[in-house]
Amino acid sequence: MSVRLHVNVDHVATLRNARGTPYPSPIVAAEQCLAAGADGITAHLREDRRHIVDADVGELRALCARAKRTFNLEMAATDEMVGIAVRVRPDVCTLVPERREERTTEGGLDAVAGGEGLARRVRTLIGTGIKVSLFIAADAAQIERSHAAGATQIELHTGEYAHGREGELARLADGAKRAHAMGLEVAAGHGLTQDNTPALVAIPEIVELNIGHAVVADAVFVGIGEAVRAYRAAIERGASRRPGVS
Repeated sequence: MSVRLHVNVDHVATLRNARGTPYPSPIVAAEQCLAAGADGITAHLREDRRHIVDADVGELRALCARAKRTFNLEMAATDEMVGIAVRVRPDVCTLVPERREERTTEGGLDAVAGGEGLARRVRTLIGTGIKVSLFIAADAAQIERSHAAGATQIELHTGEYAHGREGELARLADGAKRAHAMGLEVAAGHGLTQDNTPALVAIPEIVELNIGHAVVADAVFVGIGEAVRAYRAAIERGASRRPGVS
């Protein structure tokens, strides 16, 4: 199975917003990512609109619809964001934790603590035909609660793996296997680079990666199209290590 690459264009918007200019455009960046082989586009609409803004969400949705690619909207599990998603109708909503003071998403969503409120929001999204993914740690209780809440997919938080924490790759592999056995689709993301992507992709249950900051950072030197192609190559290197692949 081919592993999907979804490129997060948030930090193109970060650069745009730093000077209040209309450029660089995350929409143009998304077009170039898709042209270079990305399977979809991811964008996080934060409560404080620090990078992606509401107008971007509508344009990215339209772009992906025209290109017949996936638009994944990352958002907090709040009624405001659910309302926006119901109106915009992204292909996927990934529910993530969010704190105003954090620089970036620092950990997985606590699906256990989310309780019935989280499950209600998941049901609302699913009821409008949106696929729901929960961005969680590779923890048995979180995986089980995500399944119980009705999510179709989980995205494993790979931040600790990216920071080189010992044993984290094995923990991610165990979590992916557990989730897959429960019928959940398994994605992964956060802190991924060309160097650490192949070992992660060698985990056979992982079918999708969401990568943003590193793609945009690499694009400063080689252009965004070439950066996307480099990550596609890194994914293929990892996929070739999967059991049964010769």
